[in-house]
Amino acid sequence: MTENIQSLTEWFATPPGQYLLAWEQDRLDLAVADVFGFNAVQLGLPQLQALRANRMPHRWLALHEELPVDGVAAALVTDAAALPFPASSLDLVVLPHTLEFSADPHHVLREVERVLVPEGRVVICGFNPASLWGLRQGRARLMQRLGVHAMGASRLYLPESGAFIGPWRLRDWLRLLSLEIESENYGCYRPAVRSDQWLQRNAWMDRAGSRWWPIFGAVYFAVAIKRVRGMRLLGPAWKPRRAPATAPVSIANRR
Repeated sequence: MTENIQSLTEWFATPPGQYLLAWEQDRLDLAVADVFGFNAVQLGLPQLQALRANRMPHRWLALHEELPVDGVAAALVTDAAALPFPASSLDLVVLPHTLEFSADPHHVLREVERVLVPEGRVVICGFNPASLWGLRQGRARLMQRLGVHAMGASRLYLPESGAFIGPWRLRDWLRLLSLEIESENYGCYRPAVRSDQWLQRNAWMDRAGSRWWPIFGAVYFAVAIKRVRGMRLLGPAWKPRRAPATAPVSIANRR
């Protein structure tokens, strides 16, 4: 797990990593600003301040190991698959690339569902395999398996240790846990280049991609709500008894 975190940390220091972080930070600020409650947790990736726009009184950054971090209300060291919170105690959980760098992403999602309150929200960021970046990563892995190293074809573009989860698979996993997708967005349509200069030259692709091929962004961003079927608000067990209506009395005809 430590190697996974190190691989991700090093990648986010590169120009494409900084480009992706900037897009995700903007999306997170918009997504969490109007989520209300008392307790919120960000699981991993201290490079992002996922909860900075949120106004809940209790906000934590949960990391797998102790690291110096700034910009959050509190930090704790824990495993994402074994959160130190009671059931139905968190109003918001943010998973920035947490699932794809976890040894057991299914268990992490089950743990998130356990600690969320009914109608609580989970926000998930992940690399999209069906993108220019994902295709380049897949080609490099194939070249490595075939032993082809010509012209850097086997050099990975994205972090080496990540097992990327497509948004279609994520939807199925969320559905099984009664986590209903509220919104889904894609971003970062620029080609898989490494220099900041070429990333800036292809900035126009962000506008074109969001319009013409929206589901092929390098990263996806999903917000889901925990639904508890059959729940309904109950009124008081007693009801005030109405006074019985007086029976009508017939009046004799004076005639």
